[in-house]
Amino acid sequence: MFTKILVALDRSPTGKQVFEHSLALAKATGASLTLLHVLSAEEEGSPYAPVLSNFDYYPGLGSQSFEYYQQQWDKFKNQGVQMLQEFCAEANTAGVNAEFIQQLGSPGKLICQLAVQSNADLIIMGRRGRSGLKELFLGSVSNYVLHHAPCSVHVLHVTANIAQAQEVVAESSVKVGAGN
Repeated sequence: MFTKILVALDRSPTGKQVFEHSLALAKATGASLTLLHVLSAEEEGSPYAPVLSNFDYYPGLGSQSFEYYQQQWDKFKNQGVQMLQEFCAEANTAGVNAEFIQQLGSPGKLICQLAVQSNADLIIMGRRGRSGLKELFLGSVSNYVLHHAPCSVHVLHVTANIAQAQEVVAESSVKVGAGN
């Protein structure tokens, strides 16, 4: 069925759910996982500062500003690697062969390129839920991948509201079960 699954992850709460779903599928099918984190300005928490690309143009920006930005960027990169290492270790402990890659660039394009390079059978990724004008102006990584991927794509859409509702239902059923 599936032998190589590419899992596109970010550091959002949905990223953890995407990983757990991917791990369960890999266990069931005997597939290996390639975990991918793309360093991108679009990711929440990214220290991307477009003004620094014009560093020489703005005389008020000194070396201290650039050093501070570099420290923030290094921290951001290290957090991404740490996340990938933890997920990879969890997969290996569960008996699933896993490796990880972190690259800088456009998320949609890198996901599709890596899927080609690794001969992935399936791409699993999350969805932020952008629509309308936000999707038009900011783009949609999942939409790009759906239209350009060389293989099947599984997009998970789990919003915070759905997760909170599931927790409330679970708590309610525990209380009802305890009352019987």
